[in-house]
Amino acid sequence: MRIDYDELEQRITAVAEGETDAVALMATMACEVHHSDDRFDWTGFYRVVAPDLLKIGPYQGGHGCLVIPFSRGVCGAAARTGEVQLVPDVEAFPGHIACASSTRSELVLPVWNGAGEVIAVFDLDSDQPDAFTEEDADRLAVILAKVFKNAI
Repeated sequence: MRIDYDELEQRITAVAEGETDAVALMATMACEVHHSDDRFDWTGFYRVVAPDLLKIGPYQGGHGCLVIPFSRGVCGAAARTGEVQLVPDVEAFPGHIACASSTRSELVLPVWNGAGEVIAVFDLDSDQPDAFTEEDADRLAVILAKVFKNAI
């Protein structure tokens, strides 16, 4: 099953309408996105909880790393740089953290609030190599911007 981004965006924005609690929004988005596409093995958020530090937030899939410093891994790179990380082969990514040995490719997007602060990263892992596309990154970035613009 492949993701239908138009339908996903409508569903998530309808459910999230009026909600400002970041954790509630993360839980909803992780669930909806995870179950929308067979490529997604682990789908979730790492929240910025201190300067240069991420902690696991709402997710779907097996357990993840509990704490990730900005200086390590794909999630750390997204939080540190504020840039999307599209990684076709995690083994080739310098400093990759293997939270799950089954992960072969990864897509991580920074999550911005309305004040322009990175409050989390949205992490999608796949057990398939080269599973994610630029379209995935672009469409998910649009949904994240809409959902988290009023998050607190």
